[in-house]
Amino acid sequence: MPDSQELKSLAMAAIDAKSADLIGIAEHILNNPEPGFREEKTARFVQSKFDEMGISYRSGIAITGIKAVLDTGRPGPTVAVMGELDSLKVLGHPHADPETSAAHACGHHCQIAMMLGTATGLQASGVLDNLSGRIVLIAVPAEEYIEVEYRDDLRRDGKIEFLGGKPEFIRLGALDDVDMAMMTHTSASANEGKIAFGGTNNGIVAKRIQFLGKASHAGGAPHAGVNALNAAMIALSGIHAQRETYRDQDTVRIHPIITQGGVAVSSIPADVRMETYVRGKSVEAFLAASVKVDRALRAGAMAVGGSVNITTLPGYLPIQSDETMLGLYEQNAAQLVGQENLVRLSHRTGSTDMGDVSQIMPVIHPYVVAAEGNGHGDDYIVTDYELGVITGAKGMAMTVIDLLSDDARLANKVKEEYDAPLTKDQYLSLMRSMFHEGSYTE
Repeated sequence: MPDSQELKSLAMAAIDAKSADLIGIAEHILNNPEPGFREEKTARFVQSKFDEMGISYRSGIAITGIKAVLDTGRPGPTVAVMGELDSLKVLGHPHADPETSAAHACGHHCQIAMMLGTATGLQASGVLDNLSGRIVLIAVPAEEYIEVEYRDDLRRDGKIEFLGGKPEFIRLGALDDVDMAMMTHTSASANEGKIAFGGTNNGIVAKRIQFLGKASHAGGAPHAGVNALNAAMIALSGIHAQRETYRDQDTVRIHPIITQGGVAVSSIPADVRMETYVRGKSVEAFLAASVKVDRALRAGAMAVGGSVNITTLPGYLPIQSDETMLGLYEQNAAQLVGQENLVRLSHRTGSTDMGDVSQIMPVIHPYVVAAEGNGHGDDYIVTDYELGVITGAKGMAMTVIDLLSDDARLANKVKEEYDAPLTKDQYLSLMRSMFHEGSYTE
């Protein structure tokens, strides 16, 4: 019977043999970007790759999500390997869709290729035969929490409940049979070596906001109107005025945008729309900040004699990584790029719905530093596809082999020792408790 290192060598050789195809997958998705819950072309493309690989799958989960299974035929835990289908929307990105501004300015196109590359390695002759348990391959939609109004309308139509893909997967039971999960993101932070891992992230709630006033002739009779745009501007000032009240250790981040400022310059704006995140290092921190934001929104409406509708939507929970899985991953990453090129992360103030998964099962969410530019910016470009796809896939395949070899001894250890912060029911209850909708008039 081959040992785990021999199995890893087989998997890595299989990934190398398909490297051009895997990088081509990433480039194809890069050139066909689609935002969350709209990833129809991308989902069909991923399904076609599963078909080519002979892997059975279920599609249409949370609108566009896909779940495929590699079964060893022997009992053991189930490990999920995830990749994200969706893009951002970034004006001016060189790979942006000219009609929608959709752009992969965060590297999700590489994630899907890494996930398929991991499957390629595990399908190498002799690998699955010497593992126990199952590997679930998940292409998940809508990690980038954007287009809040569009997604909230999907919610109101009963098509989703939560506005992120992984929370929807949890709600729908698509992760009920999964014991632990991993995925690898790309990064452009030059101070993070070649591979970075561990650390924590902020959690968030999101808000959909509508200020209502009264239309009137902007030149001839402004006194007869109620300016909803002025209400929004006052609210923005109120939000900014709160910033000194947030503790540094809570890493609160609030960044609203106006998505509709009026309909005609000659008419007093009567319907102005905003969206914002409220982020923080802990649930308590971002919920406390959310209350202050609501006060500022109401103040803006009251100042001009208008009204405001505020819909607060559950977002993502802070992430935590499993130390045993991280230890295995670190050993494999060091084998791939050298210990000197690894960086252990601390706290990051962005957010990911992998945090939600981490609340109910062990996860890891490492980064391959394969890009240049600013994340979510028009200059974010993956420049090292060998690192961003091939090395990333190898790191996950090797870690899956560690977990599921030797009768899945280490996977069973991870499963038994993990003290989940929340059960699925507790998670759903917490998320639903964050939802709030109200209308406020002076």
